[in-house]
Amino acid sequence: MSFRRILSGLAVALPLLLPAAARADLKVGYVDLQRALSEVEEARSAKARLQSSVNAKQKELEKEQDALRKEKETLDKQMSTMNDEARRAKQVEFEGKYVALMQKLEKSKAELAESEQRELQPILQRMQQVIGQVAQREGLTLVLDKNSGLLYAPPSLELTNEVVRLYNDQFKGKPAKASDAPKAPGPKAADAPKK
Repeated sequence: MSFRRILSGLAVALPLLLPAAARADLKVGYVDLQRALSEVEEARSAKARLQSSVNAKQKELEKEQDALRKEKETLDKQMSTMNDEARRAKQVEFEGKYVALMQKLEKSKAELAESEQRELQPILQRMQQVIGQVAQREGLTLVLDKNSGLLYAPPSLELTNEVVRLYNDQFKGKPAKASDAPKAPGPKAADAPKK
C-alpha cells in the first residue's frame, strides 16, 4: 500500500477517532492535485516539453521498427533459398535486433518517466508550499487530495482554484528547481527564545 493511501486513510479516520470537542475545531479542505497540475502554467509548459521529447523519441523508435519490419519481410522472402545453417544464423541475428529494439523501447519509457519526475517534482514541491499557505490563511487543519481516496466532500471545501491562482501569481516566470523544496518552518523572530 502506498504512503499516499495510508496518509489519506489516516486523514479520513482521524476525525472519527478524535473526541467530539477536538472534532469541532477540525477544519478540512481538499485539492484536486491532478487538475491543479493541468492548470498551473509552469506544469503545462513542463508537460509540453515532455511531450515534445516523447514525440521525438517515438519517431526515432518508429523508424527503427519500420527498418526491422522491412528486414523481416526481406528475410522471409530469402528463407526459402537459404540452407538450414544460414537460415538459423539469420533468424538468430534478427531476433537479436528485435530484442535490442524492445530493450531500447523499455529504456526509453524509463527515461521518459524519469524526465517527468525530474520536471514535475519541483513543481509539486512548490504546490505543497502554496497549499500550506492557503491552509494557514483559511485556518484548515487538514488538506486532502481529491484523487487519493476522498469519497465525498462539498464543493465549498475545494481549494483547487485558489491554489492554481496563487501558484501562478507567485511563480510566474520562475522555473522550478529541485532547490525549491519546502523548508521546515523555523521559529519566527518574535517566537525565538530571548537571552
